[in-house]
Amino acid sequence: MSASANRGRGGAGATVVTSQKVAPGREEDYKRWQERVNRAVRVFDGFEGTELYPPDSADDNQWVVVFRFSDVDRLSAWLGSAARRQLLDDGHDLFEGEPSQEVLHGGQPAQEAVTAVVSHTVRPGREQDFERWQDKVLKAQQKYPGFMGSELFAPVEGIQDRWVVVFRFDTREHLDQWLQSDVRRKLLDEGRDSVADYDVREIASAFSGWFRFGEGEQAGVPPNWKQAMSVLLALYPTVMVLNLTVGRGLTHADVPGYLGLFISNVLSVAILTWLLMPLVVNRALAFWLAPDRPRSRRTDLAGAAVVAVCYAALLVVFGFTV
Repeated sequence: MSASANRGRGGAGATVVTSQKVAPGREEDYKRWQERVNRAVRVFDGFEGTELYPPDSADDNQWVVVFRFSDVDRLSAWLGSAARRQLLDDGHDLFEGEPSQEVLHGGQPAQEAVTAVVSHTVRPGREQDFERWQDKVLKAQQKYPGFMGSELFAPVEGIQDRWVVVFRFDTREHLDQWLQSDVRRKLLDEGRDSVADYDVREIASAFSGWFRFGEGEQAGVPPNWKQAMSVLLALYPTVMVLNLTVGRGLTHADVPGYLGLFISNVLSVAILTWLLMPLVVNRALAFWLAPDRPRSRRTDLAGAAVVAVCYAALLVVFGFTV
């Protein structure tokens, strides 16, 4: 995939990314509080969706929430509303320290593969130096494996004065390779003249668009290993059935192999996106997949066992069919 760099200053869409460290032992209280926030924001004009990203580990306990609005004015109305201020007051004791947030005006949704959101406090009068430095960072990023694109968001007047950079990699391993690289550390040292401080947060989900729980929103995503197992459970029978039906029909019709494969891929993606994942897999495995359900090792093992049994059953069925 080709790398890209965009200036996220135009466009109608507006997004706020909030990072908040939940106090130990208050995770369930936080989830209930966050659901109250989700219900409150739905009634505001221009609201388009929200995502909740749980931490990768209990030690981190840093939760990331993304709210999307149709434009920055409607987002500003939510951020400055009395309803939100009351909710923040009600949930104040759930957090360690103050939550941080970045407002992104325009650009692409910060939700592809593994995404890092980096906010910068730029020294007054050094904005052009900062942009030139960011161009240098982008050129270095483009040389790293898995880099998918980067966007630079200027401050939003009246809401925040920090610059925000959103960049994406295809896997967490590739993102970490960049974040921990000597090249990046050297660039950070070079940028200290124009940047007073910065903060990094990661948003990770490999198949997040296929895992939606709740009405009109994505209330979070399950761990990547559950996503991969679930996608395979839906993908394998889809591909097999298409090969046995559409694939044979295209072969008999002398359709070229490359074109037949493209048609089959289009059909399989459509079936997974609008049929099998939302209507079958997510519902049948909600006890195991839904992020807001209580998690335990027993539940994780039970869900994995159910999926493994389904794998075996599918192999037996198609073994007799082919």
